[in-house]
Amino acid sequence: MTTQSNGAAAADPLDILYLADIRFPLERANGIQTFETCHALAARGHRVTLLVRDDTVRPRRDPCAFYGLPKIPTLRAARLPMAGPHTLRRILYLAAAMWCVVRASRWGCVLTRDLGVADVVAALPAWFRPRLVYESHGFAPVFAQTMPDLVTGSTAGGSAKVKRLFGRERRVWRVADGYITTTGVLATELREKFGDRPFVETISNGVRLLDDRRLPPARDAGPPLVAYAGHLYPWKGVDVLIRALSRLPGLHGVIVGGVSGEPDLDRARTLALDLGVGDRVRFTGQVDPSHVASVLAEATILVLPTVATPSAVYTSPLKLFEYFAAGKAVVASDLPPIREVVRDGDNGLLFPAGDADALAAAIRRLLDDETLAASLGRRAFANAEQYSWRRRAERLERFLHQVVRAERVR
Repeated sequence: MTTQSNGAAAADPLDILYLADIRFPLERANGIQTFETCHALAARGHRVTLLVRDDTVRPRRDPCAFYGLPKIPTLRAARLPMAGPHTLRRILYLAAAMWCVVRASRWGCVLTRDLGVADVVAALPAWFRPRLVYESHGFAPVFAQTMPDLVTGSTAGGSAKVKRLFGRERRVWRVADGYITTTGVLATELREKFGDRPFVETISNGVRLLDDRRLPPARDAGPPLVAYAGHLYPWKGVDVLIRALSRLPGLHGVIVGGVSGEPDLDRARTLALDLGVGDRVRFTGQVDPSHVASVLAEATILVLPTVATPSAVYTSPLKLFEYFAAGKAVVASDLPPIREVVRDGDNGLLFPAGDADALAAAIRRLLDDETLAASLGRRAFANAEQYSWRRRAERLERFLHQVVRAERVR
């Protein structure tokens, strides 16, 4: 198996307890990001224990095999058997997590992206627990208020829930020993809401890069193809892409994602048929994560059409970095967090979020200017290196050491 380059091992290995209240392995971005982060840290020599809920599939799937990564002796996934309704499973997980935290003084730090878990750990006296580092992927009250826009069929949180989540955000911001955001936009917003604090670092999400990666050759056969990979929730913008394709006669598209029978896939397929492009848009349905890259390799242009919503301002999508690694021309919505990665005309093209006409114009521009498309693809491919999971682990390592050492001095 060809694996991601791991670089030099850490000079001062840490004991890291990573708390993730998810079934495991999990095929969604949350699970991928969690395991890639833990694996990359372990590959640098850190001793990482990932505390998760047990797999719901029998026989249990091996996490490394599921995610296509080699086994590492310094990485251990402790999977807790769970049963019963969601609330009970949550209580059982929190109890197990607290047991691990208070009885294992050897942990150098506790790392989590779960706000509720971070809040419970933060409630323990600082002298009684390891250093807590929270990784935020967005502002929970906004997610709660806009949940119907995020996940089809969900309901918005009421005022009591929003108030409770706001309090958690404020407490964790003030009490956590270290705080990581995946976008600079989020870090700025948190400072504006709660004031400044020490040990805040913005570290974006990443992508797996192979040791023998090479810029793929230009497609020399077949008609141009536009591709999208990811969830089909309305805010992800797949509808915008379908509308753009309806303005580009003869152009074919492939949409990777969606689960058969779910409303989002049905909605997107119906829209394609209604706009007369059903014969030009191929829906793959859900694809194994390890096979997505091969689908993207078939494309001429890759599109990230995220719609401007209150929660989209926090997005750090894994697929954007996967697009960069593919070495293809990228067209992306012009949103603040996307501008932290995509530089218009340099490593991609930006278009006004939600504007199908503008997206169609950007795609047409690239189809008409193959030199520009090739240049954007080359620059994106080169820039992907700074967003590898290995680079992310190096940045996390430096930050965690700063937090741990500062705490020891006090």
